[in-house]
Amino acid sequence: MKLSEIKAHLAQAESVNFQLENGTPVPEHFHVTEVGVVTKDFIDCGGTVRHEKVANFQLWDANDFEHRLKAGKLLNIISLSEEVLAMEDLEIEVEYQAQTIGKYDLGYDGKNFLLIAKTTACLAPELCGVPEVKQKVQFQNLAASGSACTPGGGCC
Repeated sequence: MKLSEIKAHLAQAESVNFQLENGTPVPEHFHVTEVGVVTKDFIDCGGTVRHEKVANFQLWDANDFEHRLKAGKLLNIISLSEEVLAMEDLEIEVEYQAQTIGKYDLGYDGKNFLLIAKTTACLAPELCGVPEVKQKVQFQNLAASGSACTPGGGCC
């Protein structure tokens, strides 16, 4: 999800709720402790130089159980970040701590913002010797389907 998309959702939202993919809600007393830009310059395992830039939101749930973040407040935080940091319409990455700090993509189901688990992958599989995933083919019984080849039938 891009910044423009979350802003459109927040403009219509009555509340701000985050939820993990497995349905576990982020406690409603969470804080957005950071909104920023994260830039990553790196070389992948194939030697290609890469550049990534994302808008980063950090969620934190403290022990102030009466805290509730309103949609308008989050919109103001985003607006200030865009202005001060010259933030572009970037994809959003969310940091949220469970056992350790996790990084998530952001989705929306019409009510909740969804924290979608990110995964790692080889960015140059053809150079690293990573085998290509072979497509599974399902065999069928041609005789049972009525289209069986017979000796001398010319189909083989």
